[in-house]
Amino acid sequence: MSEFVEQCRREWRRLGVADSLAEEMAADLDSDLNEAEGEGVSAEEYLGSSAADPRSFASSWAAERGIIPAPLGRANARRRPLALVAFTALAAIVLIVAALLLATGEPKVALVTSRTRPPHFSTPPAGLSLPPSHRVEASAAAPVEWILLFVAIATLGFSAWLWVRWRSSRAPRIPA
Repeated sequence: MSEFVEQCRREWRRLGVADSLAEEMAADLDSDLNEAEGEGVSAEEYLGSSAADPRSFASSWAAERGIIPAPLGRANARRRPLALVAFTALAAIVLIVAALLLATGEPKVALVTSRTRPPHFSTPPAGLSLPPSHRVEASAAAPVEWILLFVAIATLGFSAWLWVRWRSSRAPRIPA
């Protein structure tokens, strides 16, 4: 078998074409090339521009036979699913907002307790002192912010898993 046929066979193996189909295609190709040579036609004349690129020839032939998915065009190869991009962006924004809210501790809630003086006393009676007022301040949204942060991290993890699944489900890319 010619070197061209061997390179095609290696490409079919790389693309995951079943061995029996690859052997059948290699035998057909070798037969066609030998027949063309017998008629005085060189492999370059018979294959045209494909003679210079056996990998591209092998992948396009396998795609034409329906053995592997057809290669995507350059315009479609870079497309991302819009819903997945939007989902990832929203999860990232929620993560940033939750982290900022936790870092600033806003909003604050203050609780002030004090003893009020009876309306008819402008100053406390002699010997009677009122306890000082107490001020307690806390972040009212902290539990919500932590939950929001946890959900955002989990959502980004899920988004990363979806991206990996999306990339692995695509057809193998044929180098140009």
